[in-house]
Amino acid sequence: MSATKIILLEHVENLGEMGDVVTVKPGYARNFLLPQKKALRASKENVAYFEAQKKHLAAENEKRKKEAQKLADKINGLKIPLIRQASEGGQLYGSVNARDIADAILASSKVTVERNMVRVNQNFKMLGLFPVDIMVHPEIKVTVTINIARSLEEAETQAKTGQALIAGESQSLAEAQAEEVLKDVLDEEGLEAQKAKKAHEEEEKAEESEREAKSKEREAKKAKKAKKDEASAEDESEAGAEEEGE
Repeated sequence: MSATKIILLEHVENLGEMGDVVTVKPGYARNFLLPQKKALRASKENVAYFEAQKKHLAAENEKRKKEAQKLADKINGLKIPLIRQASEGGQLYGSVNARDIADAILASSKVTVERNMVRVNQNFKMLGLFPVDIMVHPEIKVTVTINIARSLEEAETQAKTGQALIAGESQSLAEAQAEEVLKDVLDEEGLEAQKAKKAHEEEEKAEESEREAKSKEREAKKAKKAKKDEASAEDESEAGAEEEGE
């Protein structure tokens, strides 16, 4: 199926700015951009319409942006308690999705956040505090902290300490893995130290052998010289005796 050419009516993340003519997959245009009134098909009629309405559309977009900024100021940085059942180890029994987070924000702050504004980029499996981005406007993103706990009391404790009340099995596993890695590193360092020590000992032995060889060589030279000197002395002595006999 061929791509669909559209003209954007507002900023769209990772796609373009208002007025940009871009090409997207048909499903993306049909199921999201067009019904959400974020774009129009880039026909001659629609391009002409956009040019005629450009100032009006820009003004409307700026108005929506200001309203979104008010919303952003109300929720930015909030810690939102979200109560869930969990095991003693802190593992959640159920799931947490964008609707759950939007409902929790409404219950906690009395501010309505649409489900499609919530950017869920992870699977929540444990109790704890997790940052979540909220796109209140295509150009405005804020971050809230989802405080997943088994009760409001636990949520308050987690909010004060800044960490999960119960570390959970995943953290224990992570700590065990870290200890194992450290052990491996220490073992490897010990092995390297032994290798270095052995190499040093072998080097010392080689140097000692070389010193002994040189010492023996010197002794041999001395002995040879002494023998030569002794032979010369004997020759001189015999020569002197012959002269006296004559």
